[in-house]
Amino acid sequence: MDGRTIEDRLREEYFDLLPEIRRVAWQLEAEIRFYTLPILRDLKSHEQLVIKARVKECDSALNRVVRLTTRSGRRREVDPKEGEGRIFDPERPEDYSMLDLEDLAGVRILAFPNTRVAEIDDLLRKHFAGWTYKPVKDDFGSVLAPKYFGYRTDLSSKVRGEYQVVPMLLGLFWEVEHAAMYKFRAVARSKVMRGHRAEVEVALARFEAGIESFLSNNPQ
Repeated sequence: MDGRTIEDRLREEYFDLLPEIRRVAWQLEAEIRFYTLPILRDLKSHEQLVIKARVKECDSALNRVVRLTTRSGRRREVDPKEGEGRIFDPERPEDYSMLDLEDLAGVRILAFPNTRVAEIDDLLRKHFAGWTYKPVKDDFGSVLAPKYFGYRTDLSSKVRGEYQVVPMLLGLFWEVEHAAMYKFRAVARSKVMRGHRAEVEVALARFEAGIESFLSNNPQ
C-alpha cells in the first residue's frame, strides 16, 4: 500500500479525467446550441432559451460517489443517520470510481415558457437517440424535467455526458435551492424544508401556466 486513502485516489482520478470531462461538456454545449438554433431564431419577445455547460466540481463528485456506493457495493442513497462526513469502506476500494457518475460533464437547457421545453426535448432526442432517459422527479414521482446521459465515444469512452431540459423558472430556483439545501444535509433532511420546496415548485409552474394562458387568450 502507498498510504493513500480512497479519497486521495478518487481525487487523483478526478483530476486525471478533468481534461476529458471539459471536452465532453464543451462539445455537448456546442452541439446543443447548434441543434436548437431553429428554436432560438423563432422565439417570441417574451420567450427565452439559455444553455449552460457545467463541469462537476471535485468535492461534489466525491460526495456523490459516496452516496452511490454502500459498504456491500450495492447502490442507494446514503441514510441521513450516517452523518455529515464522507464514509468509505477501506476493504473495498474497487467499489469507488468517478466513472460511476453520470453527470461529470453536463449541460442544462433553460427554456421559457414550458411549451418550449417539450419542443426542445423532442428535437434533441433525435440527435441523442441512444442516450438513457432519467428524468428529474419531485418527491411524489412527478417528472419536473427530462434528463439524459450517454457517451460521446469520439471524445471519451470513459466520461459520460448529461443534458437536461428545464423550465427556466424552476431551473433558476434550483440553482439557489441546491446551494441552500444539498450542501447542508440537515436542511436537505428536513420535511418542513422539503415541503417548502414543493410549494415553490408548484407556484412556479402555476405562474408559468398563467402567463401562457393569458398570452394565448390575449395575443399581442
